[in-house]
Amino acid sequence: MKALSGQGRAPLSQEAIDWYMKHGIPGGGDIKMAPVPSVVDLCVTTLQRYGTKTLEEVVAPTLALLDAGEEEWHPRLAVTLRRMVEEEQITSGSREEKLQAASDRFYGRNKLRNDIADELEAYYIEKGGFLRREDLAAHTTLIEDPVTVEYRGYTVCKCGPWTQGPYLCQALRLLEGFDLKGMGHFSADYVHVLAEAIKLAMADRDEYYADPVFEDVPMSALLSDAYTDIRRPLIDMQTASLEARPGDPYDMKPLTEAGVYRPDIGGTTTCVVADRWGNVVAATPSANVFRDAPIGGSTGVSYGNRLRSLNTTPGHPNCIQPGKRPRVTLTPTLVLKEGRPILAISVAGGDRQDQATLNLILDFVEFDMQPEAAVTAPRFATAHHQDSFDPNSDRAQTFIHAGSLAISDSVNPSVQQELADRGHQVTAEASPIATPVMLYIDPDSSMLSAAGDPAAGRHAAGLDENGV
Repeated sequence: MKALSGQGRAPLSQEAIDWYMKHGIPGGGDIKMAPVPSVVDLCVTTLQRYGTKTLEEVVAPTLALLDAGEEEWHPRLAVTLRRMVEEEQITSGSREEKLQAASDRFYGRNKLRNDIADELEAYYIEKGGFLRREDLAAHTTLIEDPVTVEYRGYTVCKCGPWTQGPYLCQALRLLEGFDLKGMGHFSADYVHVLAEAIKLAMADRDEYYADPVFEDVPMSALLSDAYTDIRRPLIDMQTASLEARPGDPYDMKPLTEAGVYRPDIGGTTTCVVADRWGNVVAATPSANVFRDAPIGGSTGVSYGNRLRSLNTTPGHPNCIQPGKRPRVTLTPTLVLKEGRPILAISVAGGDRQDQATLNLILDFVEFDMQPEAAVTAPRFATAHHQDSFDPNSDRAQTFIHAGSLAISDSVNPSVQQELADRGHQVTAEASPIATPVMLYIDPDSSMLSAAGDPAAGRHAAGLDENGV
């Protein structure tokens, strides 16, 4: 079980970082918000480590789409991919070496042909961005151990604290101490205790999570028995918290000395796949590309806004630094039973992603729901947290809505009223709360079951050995 970090980094230039610290991290399509493009190296690294096919084989369907496409950037991206395939074809050596050569041509690490990287750099300069060829050449896909917790006999696996994922693990640890099944699915007690656990876990997310290459994130302490035991009593079953309450995992205190405050203000897709050989992947790809932005210059390679998931708060773990990964919301999930994969989950929805994932995991573990039932069951989410896409240096000003609770309008009105009586700011939503897909592998028969929430435009499909 490994986590492959397909997240680009901030520019290496200290001059660029100084500019961000002075002016902020812009949005609105400004190319300065873009990290290093990372998906190419992610795909190549995945092929090298786990695949059997060539780049030429795996990009053939993409090229067919691009060749038939109507967007003006489609033919330009097709040219870029064909140049990578060309590099693979003319390079001698093993399949892995050929794949590396294709990636090197894209990222400017090739001794003879760096045309793609040169064109990307020219595009960044033309648009006023900070990324340069040295940023491209320095990029690598990190392969990391996942963050894991045990819950009711299952092992829940998340990417590290360069994502928001570990807070799901923290929430599950807190919830171990409650009889969720006895409360009943989507009873007022059930929704209340989940929401309060999420609030505590997300407060720690906002306080401590960051790129662990740069910051010593106290992950072991945050997931420890001792810390969980001192945080769990903060959940009041009768009253919704309206405070942001990070804890202190260093001195093992339930609350920080100065971190408790009462706030006064208020492009992703999904992919889970399993194959007949037992390989399972959960991925949450996202670029957050502004559709009206010029895409890629001569390369057709787009850019995203993920540097806005860093901030400019001096001393904060997630403050922008040269080459640092932003702490992103993208957070796929794998769940194991006795060491073998049993669930794969991916959710689109920004800060709601792991809140929906928590709903799905508990639907399965506590209430025996299969994917088809879980993805269409009611969900809830809170905005009682900082906005992961607001880089404001005053982090308190990014807090979205204290005590908020969005809940599916199909939930019994009496439950909604009881939650409101406990202090939740309840809003019933007719539209889907986040957009999940879920895959289950029966450990006895190896039968696969998959589903996406149709109301959210998600779907599931099966392919035979011929790809049909």
